[in-house]
Amino acid sequence: MWKMILRFLKIILIVAVILVITISIILLLLSMQPFVPNNYTQIVKTGGELEAKYLAIGASQVEHMEVSTEEEWGNINVYYPKELTESAKSYPVVVMVNGTGVYSSKYPALFKHLASWGFIVIGNEDPSTCSGSSADTTLAWLLNENENPDSRFYQKVDEEHIGISGHSQGGVGVFNAINEQPHGSLYTCAVSLSPTQLDLAEALNMHYEPDKTNIPVFLLAATESDVITPDSAKQLYDAVKNDKAVALRNGMDHGKMLYSADGYVTAWFMWYLKGDTEAAKVFTGDAPELLRNQLYQEQQIDISCIN
Repeated sequence: MWKMILRFLKIILIVAVILVITISIILLLLSMQPFVPNNYTQIVKTGGELEAKYLAIGASQVEHMEVSTEEEWGNINVYYPKELTESAKSYPVVVMVNGTGVYSSKYPALFKHLASWGFIVIGNEDPSTCSGSSADTTLAWLLNENENPDSRFYQKVDEEHIGISGHSQGGVGVFNAINEQPHGSLYTCAVSLSPTQLDLAEALNMHYEPDKTNIPVFLLAATESDVITPDSAKQLYDAVKNDKAVALRNGMDHGKMLYSADGYVTAWFMWYLKGDTEAAKVFTGDAPELLRNQLYQEQQIDISCIN
């Protein structure tokens, strides 16, 4: 009798061990999966000619550099056009602000895509970015490299054209990096992707004040988001007093907003950071493409002057 019980317990123990190992392997594999599909530029649906143009990979080949830091959040990741090291010109910059737990190493495809359009794109491994502090530290590192004769980025940073983009908690961090951090005045324009809505952010101790923002802001959100409703997106949009645009992606969930509107995010930066007049047609003229794109709703543009 006891032998049968012991044999049964042994079988249960073996099954439990196998189950734990299996779950551990699954979790490990999931942790290794990127948050942005490597082929997203090929599979994301577009609703306009310009959206498709700027969602495609740009003309530049891209290189990557990872830099260790003494910060508790770890490394800095930089993606940049390959020709930068041989070029005599400077390049505009986009600082990326992570969503909760979504480190820069988890969405490299987004960095590569933007860098292929001629930007230095920089981010870090901070899992909690709402204060904008780690974004500021990351930008400060690049600015120091711009003054370092031994750096590949020496005199390659266009300090007059620096943008910032963030998703979810990172969307909150965008506003705080601009309005509350030492280098905030250096930013030219911003994109906030599905930022945590104001009341929820307050409840989560992620305070931010979008009404302080004095640079152009592009606000994008998903209609199926659980962190920002259409009404809250409108509230946030109304709070921004400078030039701005907003759109909600139809039928999209919160996580996929990190990359699903990337064609228009790229167009925004191409216009404000590189003076691309074709990209400007997304947001300006008699019939801006953003307003006509049926993949989006609640579109609104308030831009007082042409860049």
